Amino acid sequence: MSTHRDRLLPASGPDRVALAEIAVPQESGEQLALTFQAFLATHARKWVAYAYLHTGSEGAARDVTLAAYERLGQVWPHALRQASVDAYAWSLLKEQVMEWLYDRRQPFALTGTAAFAVVTHALLRECQQQFAMLESQLGLYAAISRLPERQCDVIVLRHVVGYRDGEIAALLGVDEVTVRSYASRGKRKLAAALGIDQG
Repeated sequence: MSTHRDRLLPASGPDRVALAEIAVPQESGEQLALTFQAFLATHARKWVAYAYLHTGSEGAARDVTLAAYERLGQVWPHALRQASVDAYAWSLLKEQVMEWLYDRRQPFALTGTAAFAVVTHALLRECQQQFAMLESQLGLYAAISRLPERQCDVIVLRHVVGYRDGEIAALLGVDEVTVRSYASRGKRKLAAALGIDQG
């Protein structure tokens, strides 16, 4: 793995992210290059975390994220003209993850990744008494991976990756009320799937 790609991973400090040098075409101009670099700096850590959750490998997560950034860099002026740059870019990342999984004939690694344990702790804190009854964390992981796509995305983005509702709304191209609705419905479905009384 080249050091070029290793720089995509978050630096040791939680607030510092070193990025790969992804070239924005020269004719794009300095301002476009700056907006692109600012976008990458804002999303780098969380994009790598999301890719890792689905690929199960740090190297694959870096590769997938780098490929998504390169694709985004090629169409950056077009992305800036979209109703939501975040939502457009997010769709490119998701497509890249799907392509990587499809090309390798691999299922989502969501239930097997070590980082996914964070979701258990976050949900346990939120619903301590109800989720304390769980005998196996694996049941929760499997249940989350079976949620409808948007509900799964919201649960993962909120509890694992660490996005706030406003950020999730921008990524998914919906409003915050819709994000909270997806989260609420997702939690209800998880509770039902796991036999937990919401009473």
